[in-house]
Amino acid sequence: MSKFKFLALGVAMASMSAAALAEGPLSIGVGAGWADTPYKEYDQKVVPIPVINYEGDNFWVRGLGAGYYVWNDQTDKLSIMAYYLPFQFKPKDSDDEQLRRLDKRKSTLMAGLSYTHFTQYGFLRTSLAGDTLDNNNGILWDIAWLYRYTNGNLTLTPGIGAEWNSDNMNEYYFGVSRNESRRSGLDDYDPEDGWNPYVELTASYRMSDNWTVYGSGRYTRLSDEIKDSPMVDKSWAGLLSAGVTYTF
Repeated sequence: MSKFKFLALGVAMASMSAAALAEGPLSIGVGAGWADTPYKEYDQKVVPIPVINYEGDNFWVRGLGAGYYVWNDQTDKLSIMAYYLPFQFKPKDSDDEQLRRLDKRKSTLMAGLSYTHFTQYGFLRTSLAGDTLDNNNGILWDIAWLYRYTNGNLTLTPGIGAEWNSDNMNEYYFGVSRNESRRSGLDDYDPEDGWNPYVELTASYRMSDNWTVYGSGRYTRLSDEIKDSPMVDKSWAGLLSAGVTYTF
């Protein structure tokens, strides 16, 4: 799996957590990310990643995604959206000899709906999207509850949620076909759908009217359908990112 592309998901996650709470319409910056992927024998690296967020009355851009609002007020935000899903698997990137004999798995463009509902006790964030490029033919559903706490220039946004992967999604990224099994010696594997619960935290500190530093992290507990894959040697996945942004 490309480290840059997997780490880009960390920046996208931070953007999705904080963009709806942004103080200005446009912010740009640079960040760095670290990821611990579930695939066997992948090195962990820190990679620089550009960051851009735009929040308008009709359109938004957040990290790897963009959308058009069909409903947008102080309490509810519903949009048609699309985003780049950076998951992919390149056999040559693994140090595991058996994984190096498997087929390549491609990243894709997802499209669907996203919805946010704000209350005095926090906000609900959810999205439902499907593959548009006929790569994995899968569906992803993400749902989380988050709470924003502000003390002076410091803002903390903890959250708890879960991501549902359809069986096609899990099969494409974590399954092993019979042909792959014969080539690699791994057991053939055909997973079903599954839930991946997670906790996350985004922290930001406003240094001035324009400059903000941020940090974000997510810990995901993988479903049994992923953990049982012969491609995987972990029961969890982690993402960390940090950076600085300028708001116009």
